[in-house]
Order: sequence, then C-alpha cells, then structure tokens
Amino acid sequence: MLGSSMLRSTMNETFRHPVRVYWEDTDAGGVVYHAQYLAFLERARTEWLRARGHGQELLREVHDLVFVVRAMRIDFRKPARLDDALEVSVALRQCRRASLVIAQAIRRGGEVLLDAEVRIAAVGASGFRPRGIPDALYDELKLLEDTIAE
Repeated sequence: MLGSSMLRSTMNETFRHPVRVYWEDTDAGGVVYHAQYLAFLERARTEWLRARGHGQELLREVHDLVFVVRAMRIDFRKPARLDDALEVSVALRQCRRASLVIAQAIRRGGEVLLDAEVRIAAVGASGFRPRGIPDALYDELKLLEDTIAE
C-alpha cells in the first residue's frame, strides 16, 4: 500500500494517501503525538488537490489563492505507533463559493484511528481575505460534493 507517494482516485471515490509513522512522529512511548495527526491530514489534502491538477503552489501563483483551515473537529479513537502503515482519506462533503467542508479519516488496515471534519476557507494569498474559488476548480469540486461515500 505504501509503494507510491499517493494513491489516485477516480471522480467519485474517496482519495487515499499512504503515510508511514516515523520516529519523529512519535512521543517517548512510541505513540504518534496528537499534533502530528494534523500534519498527516494536511499532507493528504495537499495530495488530493495535486492529484486533481491543482497544486497549492500553482493556485497561489496563478490565482492568488490559498486554502486555510478555519475549523476542525477531530475524534481520536485509537493510537498509531512507530512504523505503522497508515492510510489517510479525503472526501469532499460541501463546496461553497469560498469554502469547503472535508471529511477525513486515518486508518491502519481497516481500523479507524481518527476521523475529522475540516472546514477550509479560500483566501487571497496576498491579503488573506476571503475570496471565491476559481470557476474551473469550483465547477470540478461541485461535481464531487456529496457524491463520495466513505
């Protein structure tokens, strides 16, 4: 499962990104430090956009757009440990003109370790004020909205 840096999904499937737990991800007990899960979630969202041809650097340079986390709800269910092979999923639940709601989960095998709802705001890169998502990306994301089953 960890053979590639990302797993692509088709239009109506949940995107899945593999992550390996390294020493620097864990606390002294060999358990993933709680804040590190945020990095795993962020990495998967970044790869989800990249897999659709909308890398974050491209969005910033061409459209003066960045996506920022506005709010997050996280349920920590079970710990991940050193050397675990994890899978981080991304599923778009809602797309508005200047915001997204994304459902995410981290799994080890079929076991859910964490699930999260992430509220994302679209802002101008130069001024960090809310702004609309570019039409082409917005139209693509609207097609994904509510069509993905976890």
